[in-house]
Amino acid sequence: MDIRRATTVAEVAAAEHLFDHPVRTEWAERFLTAAGHHLFLAYEEDGGNGGTAPVGFVSGVETIHPDKGTEMFLYELAVAEPYRRRGIGRALVGRLTALARELGCYGMWVLVDAGNDIALAAYRSAGGKDDGTCSVVTWDFG
Repeated sequence: MDIRRATTVAEVAAAEHLFDHPVRTEWAERFLTAAGHHLFLAYEEDGGNGGTAPVGFVSGVETIHPDKGTEMFLYELAVAEPYRRRGIGRALVGRLTALARELGCYGMWVLVDAGNDIALAAYRSAGGKDDGTCSVVTWDFG
């Protein structure tokens, strides 16, 4: 497995199968060029074709507050179904954690849907702890 930072829209588009919705060029470009936005892709050998293919990603966004400093928000983690439970999610979270430390973040956090045992297992195996204290309140502008 190889984990690399995504730097081009083409790399993100090649990983489109990992995202919830089709990648939109203008949004991918904006994400990649925005300060404090990070996207790492995990690659595995591509079925003996001599190349590699994206099998997972993690995205993070630095959040800054005047009285707290900077923390990393783990925005999303995805690993293609056939590659789950092989440590790829843990490695991706580990890479984002390492970046957060390098950047001087005081911590990192993620929201997880209730009952998403696969995600919880990945986050726990990467050293995260469920503090059990959060509720999510949303506003839908769509």
